[in-house]
Amino acid sequence: MDIREDDLTGPQIVALLREHWENMHEITPPGSVHALDLERLKAPNITFWTAWEADDLLGCGALKALDATSGEIKSMRTAAAHRRRGVAARILAHIVEVARQRGYSHLYLETGAFPAFAPARALYERYGFTYRGPFGDYTDDPNSSFMEKTLLD
Repeated sequence: MDIREDDLTGPQIVALLREHWENMHEITPPGSVHALDLERLKAPNITFWTAWEADDLLGCGALKALDATSGEIKSMRTAAAHRRRGVAARILAHIVEVARQRGYSHLYLETGAFPAFAPARALYERYGFTYRGPFGDYTDDPNSSFMEKTLLD
């Protein structure tokens, strides 16, 4: 599996992000969808990665710099054909390592509170994320689960 920084211009990633956007709007009530669209993912404070096996896109994930010492995980998605193969775990491990290299002390994320998001929450728990209240510009929302990981040893 090759994980590389992506410029968000290839047709495969555009299609995967469209699927992600549409799925989040299908399963999450209005006002509780916090997925970023393609243009917002191109912001200068966001680094975006894709995972590949030859020419096959496996998944993606992003790291949004919140300030000099913390970041937020965004847009984690595994292509449907590649689920249950450890793609998300590899991308998450890559993002955590980059955050450590940047000297971040904390990583944060928001994910859904519904049963459909249970696998995502379980992945984050396995990687040491714990539950917390809203952070940044988020507000308390029963449809959201907020999590954090301390990176300092």
